[in-house]
Amino acid sequence: MAGGRKGKYHSHVEPKLLLIEAWARDGFTLEQIAEKLGVAASTFFDYKNKYPELSEALKKGQEVADVEVENALFKRAVGYRYDEVTRESDKVIDPESGQIKTVMVETKRVTKEVQPDVTAQIFWLKNRRPDVWRDKKDVNTEVAGSLQIESHDLRKLSPEELKALEQILTKSAADSG
Repeated sequence: MAGGRKGKYHSHVEPKLLLIEAWARDGFTLEQIAEKLGVAASTFFDYKNKYPELSEALKKGQEVADVEVENALFKRAVGYRYDEVTRESDKVIDPESGQIKTVMVETKRVTKEVQPDVTAQIFWLKNRRPDVWRDKKDVNTEVAGSLQIESHDLRKLSPEELKALEQILTKSAADSG
């Protein structure tokens, strides 16, 4: 720093990287984050360029969190498989030292399946295709005057109807995949 002045990065910014990531995820601007930290905006921009860990915290808060949530929602909507692994401790002799060590050994692996979630499917479709999947849709058509057509209100569907919709969407996803 000029004139031997010490910067605020290590005292004001570095200890709060997790909080900075959260603020970025919550939609605060860089100027607002700088103000919360008690640092001038220009200095904060310099820190962002100088310290990769700050840049990464901001990036993760701003971009990666959205992508992670989108991916998790999509995964939940279409269903997925995962391996459930059970481990137990076992004692083995370390060949180098001859000492007995405790290690975790896989004893069981089961592939489990999470079924597609209708609520996640509806949420995804309403947001990605609002023209088709809105709760209420008004369409004016020139057929002997003006005809108003209302789409189905998905909230009024019975559990059986939702299950049938889930099967249709699951089959459609499987057919297109």
